[in-house]
Amino acid sequence: MGTASSLVSPGEVIEDGYGGERGEACEIPVEVKPKARLLRSSFRRGPRVIGASFKSTGSVDLEYAAEYERLRKEYEIFRVSKNNEITSMQKKEAKLDEENKRLRAELQALQKTYQKILREKEAALEAKYQAMERAATFEHDRDKVKRQFKIFRETKEKEIQDLLRAKRDLEAKLQQLQTQGIHIFGPNDSDSDDNQTTVTAVGTQCEYWTGGVLGSEPSMGSMMQLQQTFRGPEFAHSLIDVEGPFANVSRDDWDAAVASLLQVSPHVPQALWSNTVRCYLISTQDTKAELDIFIKKHSSVLRRMCENLGHFYLNVYFPEEDAASYATVRKQEIERSSVCVLLLKSTVTSSVVEDCEEAFVKNPDGHPLVLYLRTEEDNSLTGPIRQLLERVNAADQAAKVKVVDHSSSAEEGAKLIYAQLVKVIKQELLGSEGADDDSKDSAIDEGREEDLGDVLWDLHDEQEQIESYQQACSSTTSHLGFQKYIDRLNDMIAAPPPTPPLLVSGGPGSGKSLLLSKWIELQQKQSPNTLFLYHFVSRPLSISSEPVVIIKRLIVKLLQHFWSISGLSMDPSKILEEFPRWLERLSARHQGNIIIIIDSIDQIQQAERHMKWLIDPLPVNVRVVVSVNVETCPEAWRLWPTLHLDPLSPREVKNVVSAECQAADLRLTKDQEKKLERHCRSASTCNALYVTLLARMITRSGWSLEKSLEQCLQCQDTLSLYRLALKMILKFLNTDRERHIMKEMLCLVFSSHNGVSESEALDLFPELEWPALSSLLYHLNRVCIVTLRCGLIRFEHMQACEAVRLEFLGGGSGCASYRDNLIHYFNQQLSQDCVTWRVADELPWLLQQQEDKTKLQLSLLNLFVSQNLYKRGHFSELLAYWQYVGKDKSSMATEYFDSLKRYEKSCESEDSMTKLANLYETLGRFLKDLGLPSQAVAPLQRSLEIRETALDPDHPSVARSLHQLAGVYVQWKKYGNAEQLYKQALEISENAYGAEHVTVAQELESLAMLYQKQNKYEQAEKLRKRSVRIRQKTARQKGHMYGFTLLRRKALQLEELTLGKDSADCAKTLNELGVLYYLQNNLDSAKVFLTRSLEMRQRVLGPDHPDCAQSLNNLAALHTERREYETAEDMYERALEIRRKALSPDHPSLAYTVKHLAMLYKRRGKLEKAVPLYELSLEIREKSFGPKHPSVATALVNLAVLYCQLKKHSEALPLYERALKVYEDSLGRSHPRVGETLKNLAVLSYEKGDFERAAELYKCAMEIKEAEPSLVCGNAPSYHSSSGDTFSLKTPAPLPHAAR
Repeated sequence: MGTASSLVSPGEVIEDGYGGERGEACEIPVEVKPKARLLRSSFRRGPRVIGASFKSTGSVDLEYAAEYERLRKEYEIFRVSKNNEITSMQKKEAKLDEENKRLRAELQALQKTYQKILREKEAALEAKYQAMERAATFEHDRDKVKRQFKIFRETKEKEIQDLLRAKRDLEAKLQQLQTQGIHIFGPNDSDSDDNQTTVTAVGTQCEYWTGGVLGSEPSMGSMMQLQQTFRGPEFAHSLIDVEGPFANVSRDDWDAAVASLLQVSPHVPQALWSNTVRCYLISTQDTKAELDIFIKKHSSVLRRMCENLGHFYLNVYFPEEDAASYATVRKQEIERSSVCVLLLKSTVTSSVVEDCEEAFVKNPDGHPLVLYLRTEEDNSLTGPIRQLLERVNAADQAAKVKVVDHSSSAEEGAKLIYAQLVKVIKQELLGSEGADDDSKDSAIDEGREEDLGDVLWDLHDEQEQIESYQQACSSTTSHLGFQKYIDRLNDMIAAPPPTPPLLVSGGPGSGKSLLLSKWIELQQKQSPNTLFLYHFVSRPLSISSEPVVIIKRLIVKLLQHFWSISGLSMDPSKILEEFPRWLERLSARHQGNIIIIIDSIDQIQQAERHMKWLIDPLPVNVRVVVSVNVETCPEAWRLWPTLHLDPLSPREVKNVVSAECQAADLRLTKDQEKKLERHCRSASTCNALYVTLLARMITRSGWSLEKSLEQCLQCQDTLSLYRLALKMILKFLNTDRERHIMKEMLCLVFSSHNGVSESEALDLFPELEWPALSSLLYHLNRVCIVTLRCGLIRFEHMQACEAVRLEFLGGGSGCASYRDNLIHYFNQQLSQDCVTWRVADELPWLLQQQEDKTKLQLSLLNLFVSQNLYKRGHFSELLAYWQYVGKDKSSMATEYFDSLKRYEKSCESEDSMTKLANLYETLGRFLKDLGLPSQAVAPLQRSLEIRETALDPDHPSVARSLHQLAGVYVQWKKYGNAEQLYKQALEISENAYGAEHVTVAQELESLAMLYQKQNKYEQAEKLRKRSVRIRQKTARQKGHMYGFTLLRRKALQLEELTLGKDSADCAKTLNELGVLYYLQNNLDSAKVFLTRSLEMRQRVLGPDHPDCAQSLNNLAALHTERREYETAEDMYERALEIRRKALSPDHPSLAYTVKHLAMLYKRRGKLEKAVPLYELSLEIREKSFGPKHPSVATALVNLAVLYCQLKKHSEALPLYERALKVYEDSLGRSHPRVGETLKNLAVLSYEKGDFERAAELYKCAMEIKEAEPSLVCGNAPSYHSSSGDTFSLKTPAPLPHAAR
């Protein structure tokens, strides 16, 4: 018992729940000390001692027994432990064996992989060397071809001219024969000339891919061929499906037509010159009372109205006594004026007659005209007044002059003038009839915001860029020798991809901006299918130099070409980060090329860090051109392909100076020319800006030519020449007061953020009268010191700005006082509750420059200032101000909440509550863009509550609140709540605006994006397609990007050409007019002109001439638009008959007629009659492109679809299979056209009862569709899609289930 030996028997095995592995039993020895006391003695056995007692003998035995028992226990323990160790070692050995086997297998696999990679590396190196050899061979061949072409062009130009001359002589003889009733024409002399390839000079063609336009219908002749159809490899299949702009009266041509006109002439409303409503007032002494009342009482109201709409207003008036001394300035102001008002009574002066002649007689269509006539009670007119009115009436053929005939008091007359001007400004200049004059959220701003979706955008920035480009284009560069640079730039752009950004470098004033502007202007005419995105940086620290503004503007301009600009982040860091991805996505959807031009990129703040996307590989159809100052160009950019602008040669210097002297009617002597030539030899005296400024100062200084030349030749660089120009103008001014005003005004322009407007200058200098200001600006502009851009007086060049700093500001130390003056001026406007975009732009920036954080924070907490900055997209600027103050996001949100609560207490009227709701909405959007959705919900909900209470639950503003609140829930990933809110907003918008309004399209896009996030692709696709249709229709109705304005202007030009006698040219012009009126939705006028064109061609050319077929085609398309299908069918058939007789079997015009007549047959259900036409179309395409061209596959699909509708499945199947193979071989297996064909094949298999194959094909089609890259802004159809020519069959609903 004492040893506890009964507890564990030798060899017994028990389970150990803790130490054992996998539940196996192991032996556990248990040792318990005996209770009996053992004697410590030796183990030696000796003879028993005689006489020993029994007790001692027993003790020894007991001792031996105990010792034996102990040893036995120890042995058992040792044995069991060793057995356990052996078992454990065996397990470890087995495990190591398995691990060893696994590692050996992995080693063998790695060895195989290594060998494979080694072989691939060797193959790649070999391929690289081969590619380098091929590239070298290609470069050699290309240079050889260039040389050969140059030799060919130089040797053949005279022959071409002789041929053209002979052609004109033959055409003249042919026309004489036709007028005699003899009709002579061959099968190919009809309208095929318009389809010939145009040969251009070397370096002028900057397209990467070119292709003929087989499907072009040359309805407008060579005069209207504004756009050749250039295609990339992916879109080569659609050549026959796409019609160019003005090719026929097809609605699909609208976008391409407007885009072509815009590329040729970027449109800025000329009546609104430089963002200013300039009202030119012409008055006599008899009407001075009306004029004074109008200026004092009504002009301030007009100014407030225009400023609330984002524009300046200016009264331009030259008093009669001073008018003669400002003759040149008056003429310039009339050209710039937005509206001219003539006030007459009984007498006129010579200056009034001159102004009236310039404004009302010479250019009556240049701007709106208002004539105020103060008559006596007997309505009698004096002789001079009657003669003047007769001349005005004779010039006003279109009856555009608004006449205000008045015989009452002068105050009533001034009121009538004001009412007429309000109507003109709202309707004709700003297009904002019905806008609330006093509303800070004007109707125009809201409308613009709706058009731009959720993206906030400043249209002043865009107008500044357009004006910068147009001012540069208007400069004369023919004497600067830029043609050689343009040719080299064309060659660099046309280089095969991949191509890094191209660098245009040069010193200050070398003409980089002029070169880029002229190059853009030329390329827009020669490559209308290329999308040009440009940005001109004016000066450091200006808004145009902010990288976030630049990148956001480029993205928005890209997205506008895809009918939507939703999905763009407002976070500055995300905008810069996401730009390469946007560029890659959108360039993949654009069928032409994209060229991005950034001028003076080195003046951008931290250009290398923010423009690091430039060093990444560009998409294959994208080129980037940037200009830099050679002295400040970052080192990393100097490795790019560079075009350096060299100093002007002596000959170019002479040409520039001679041109200015000739314009001023001056002539330099030989000695003076030699002095100029010797002087303009250094790098600082022969750049473009220095020479231009020198020439202008010599000819326009007011000094003698010799004195001017002597003074100018003492200046060794542009900066010193600018300083001399400032001194020269100061001496030219008459009084010290004028000199003081000039200094002060230039110092204010220097100290401001973006410049000073003319109206602000008049406010800042109350003693300054308009004639003096206008004359001063005229003379400063003549010597390249200042210019007007977006209505603001700015320095024309950085060196002019530096000259003002050194000459008037003592190196810049005196800026603080001028900034204080501007701060005081804009604070006065704040105190009058007048927050315009100018206050928001200037006041916070000025306070930051003055380092006054307290006042800066107060200005930011003026809710209307922050709202103005945010709603115009200056998000990063607003954040920078708050960071400068030292506030983080949370504390900034708290400050805005507190300020809003204080403002809410003062709101009582309905108008103030509407403004409060707008402020809450702006704050919510701002917080959402900051990444604070939890804090953005409260202000947006409050905005919604206010609008529902103050307005109506079904008011469109409520829909806007719902839309913004849904956006927060999307960001929060609460898609169920967002979907419900979007649907409510959609319902309200449809009820308020109708189902086809742009606001409805915006809601549809947002809902489609939400469905896409939830992987509901079919629902998203339906909504997106509907949204795109709405936007396209809206664009046609409104004239997308001033499209209607351009088309109307072109139509008026063409109408003047139709007044002569009958001729082929006149008939062609009538046809062009019909097309233009059709694009303006004026179908009645289009029908009149197209019918006249057909009748005239039948009289002049004969009824069987191919040009008559052209007119029949256009009339047939017009009748199709009106759903007059019988008439359209008859005309198409007549056109087809004429062209079959007159043209070759594979002529493009014949293919065009065949295609549209076949489509009309199909639409009317005459499938049997359509089959031979589709077969003929297939035959034409095979002859034109070959049997393996994607366009042939398109014709095969169309014919197969027709056979399917006729239930001829056996005939359709081989056509589908052949089309599928052509698409896969030419476009790749993952192209969308392959997916469409697979889907049609699936439908065919389903109808034949082969459900398994149908399911398999449908699955493959869906995989291709899902793999197709889609934009956030939606799958907008391309301008050159072939949707009108390619058919697809609807997949039956039960198909997926039946496949199972």
